[in-house]
Amino acid sequence: MESFIKPINIGQVKLANNIFMAPMAGITDKSFRQICREHGAGLTYSEMVSAKSIQFNNFKDLLDTSEGERPFAVQLFGRDPNILAEAAQRLDDLCGTTVDIVDINMGCPAPKIVKNGEGSALMKEPLLVGKIVAAVSRAAGLKPVTIKIRKGFTAGTVNAVEIAKIAQESGAAAVTVHGRTRDQFYSGQADWDAIAAVKAAVKIPVIANGDVFSRQAAEGIFQQTGCDGVMVARGALGNPWLFGQILRDEAELGWPAKKDAALRHLYMVIAHKGARNGALEMRKQLSWYVKGHANATEMRKLINRADTVRELELTFELVM
Repeated sequence: MESFIKPINIGQVKLANNIFMAPMAGITDKSFRQICREHGAGLTYSEMVSAKSIQFNNFKDLLDTSEGERPFAVQLFGRDPNILAEAAQRLDDLCGTTVDIVDINMGCPAPKIVKNGEGSALMKEPLLVGKIVAAVSRAAGLKPVTIKIRKGFTAGTVNAVEIAKIAQESGAAAVTVHGRTRDQFYSGQADWDAIAAVKAAVKIPVIANGDVFSRQAAEGIFQQTGCDGVMVARGALGNPWLFGQILRDEAELGWPAKKDAALRHLYMVIAHKGARNGALEMRKQLSWYVKGHANATEMRKLINRADTVRELELTFELVM
């Protein structure tokens, strides 16, 4: 095991390693979490769940989990401290004892989230951040509460250090920092120095996020930031074995193995969500799996036109 890979504690939760799977809306469902765990992810997260949806019992399958996938974190989003606290308090009733960590989304750049003052828009309201973290920490009981932020909302309002300090003072057990502003969305290069500044300013664990697409990048972000852990996001799309490559320096998979992995993922989603919904939801995932294939462009066209499981299977059988 390389020196940058180590066990880590977040609050009272002991994690086998410090390479985490990021929460990603529309992606990190139960099937994808299971696959990432099999490849070694030390912690997996739910898709972000609206606190209001929990209040009104309208969260669909976003909290579909089981004892077997622990350690597991649920990521909540919202802006009302009381509603977020109520959602955190209800997690045991909704998920049994499977939730180990409660994470609060303060980094999502999506316009529909930001216009409601949620996600990364919370970085414009430091006092509200403190109230949210304090309220959720009280409600979560023994579950540690963490936050995920960006380096700032705009280039002119970089305040990740301020937000991280407030979160720490209000009871947060860890903070994940994506080294981009909200205005950048996912463009340009992640600013790892901004993450290093947060690490230097707080005592709680700091998880680095942004541009980790390889084992070399994972090692680089550790060295440059001094972070306690790394969160892998887009690098795992169609490439969940990235966790094994980071943790154990595993070799790149050949096409036959990638094909088998993609189809297994498809069948897992179908088992959880049904043939019709599963096939439609997996189109984007399968499009990522074919990246790098000689016929990737044609395969993506076929995948995006497919309406049934059989049509998706034929894409992998006919286009070689």
